[in-house]
Amino acid sequence: MTTVRDAKPPRERGLAHRWQVALATGNAPPGRLDVITRWLVLSRASVLPMTITAGLVAGLLAWWNTDEVDVGLWAVAAVGIVLAHVANNLMNDLWDLEVGTDSNEYPRALYAPHPVLSGMTTRRGLAVRALLINLVDLGILIFLVIERGWPILAFAVGGFLLSVAYTAPPLRLKKRGLGEPTVLIVWGPLMVGGTYYAAVGNLPIEVVVASLPYALLCTAVLMGKHIDKIPWDEPAGTRTLPVMLGERRARGLTQLLMAAFYPLVGIVVAFGTMPVLSLLCIVGVSRLVQVWKPFSQPKPAEPPEGFPIWPLWFAALAFVHTRVAGALLVVGMLIGAALGV
Repeated sequence: MTTVRDAKPPRERGLAHRWQVALATGNAPPGRLDVITRWLVLSRASVLPMTITAGLVAGLLAWWNTDEVDVGLWAVAAVGIVLAHVANNLMNDLWDLEVGTDSNEYPRALYAPHPVLSGMTTRRGLAVRALLINLVDLGILIFLVIERGWPILAFAVGGFLLSVAYTAPPLRLKKRGLGEPTVLIVWGPLMVGGTYYAAVGNLPIEVVVASLPYALLCTAVLMGKHIDKIPWDEPAGTRTLPVMLGERRARGLTQLLMAAFYPLVGIVVAFGTMPVLSLLCIVGVSRLVQVWKPFSQPKPAEPPEGFPIWPLWFAALAFVHTRVAGALLVVGMLIGAALGV
């Protein structure tokens, strides 16, 4: 029989579990933070799969559409866009804090620890991390320019400028209803198109079009996030597209973006820019059906039990669909390219 004196506190879960929680939710389990868990939370690594998928789509488009793919340059460019996403996350947190958007009452500090407000790091620490990542990315850019020429610079500089202008003064695109179109451009023609160019050395217009279906899904995630933030953004004068449209119309537009992914993939396949097995992504409609009903209703007053990133709701629903549909697209393209179907 176990006595109170004999009872031992539950053992802290292992590092792998802590990393899994950070990757899945953007949060860290209670307890002392190890270096990797801290970095996963600071960099918002939970959303990086969107960029990893964009890099894979670019590589598979290159494999399908040409016989002259430089796998090494593709890999370097893919790492470059992921690091750019990390740097952008760090800079966004820094700029939103500097301009007064982020606070302890704003969703950014509620659904996950804010790097500075939570005490995980300082403003200086956040700025140093962003600078170091950008310097590594600059090295990758210089290497790719040497290998592929100056046109590669347009993709990198365009992405960097849009990323900075998203939150930083004077443009602050997010505050002017331009943040959502920015994501469409960055995750489509700039990320997919730029990585394709690095791998192949050219960028046909049909590949630019083929970059758009997945970019629509990434835009849907941001739309969902900004719908969730309407109660905070509207009083503060942050006129995101959902604030301008109103919640009901914004929810409808987000549904349209998610649904449009499937026929647009079909059109790209019909023109031969993607292998026919890319249509495997249609299986993702089952997940779309699951999130469709919640998107057709206002946000619930309280989160479901155990929901990890409240007050985000629509962002989580859109992200789950994007993750499933994007993964199915990559698997379909991979099998199709490998079999030549």
